[in-house]
Amino acid sequence: MAIELTNFDPAEHLTEVEDQAELLADAVASGDASIIARAIGIVARAHGISDLSRATGMKRQQLYRAFGPEGNPTLETMVKVLPALGLRMRIEAAA
Repeated sequence: MAIELTNFDPAEHLTEVEDQAELLADAVASGDASIIARAIGIVARAHGISDLSRATGMKRQQLYRAFGPEGNPTLETMVKVLPALGLRMRIEAAA
């Protein structure tokens, strides 16, 4: 008897803002830019890429490319996307 596997999309399950914030906090704590970009991409998909596209004025393809597996979003992209997701970037002094 073969085990049937299905694709899992975390964006479908991250409907609560608190869960999205926790995912992003863990990603930032990793210190890995690609993990952070992927996490923002997951949150973006949870919100809806089409809605995010309209809110930022960016094309859907740009958003998928920036926050996909090989993505490397620019600071300009982050400055547009984060507020549209209801997020903000915060810089603080290192301990």
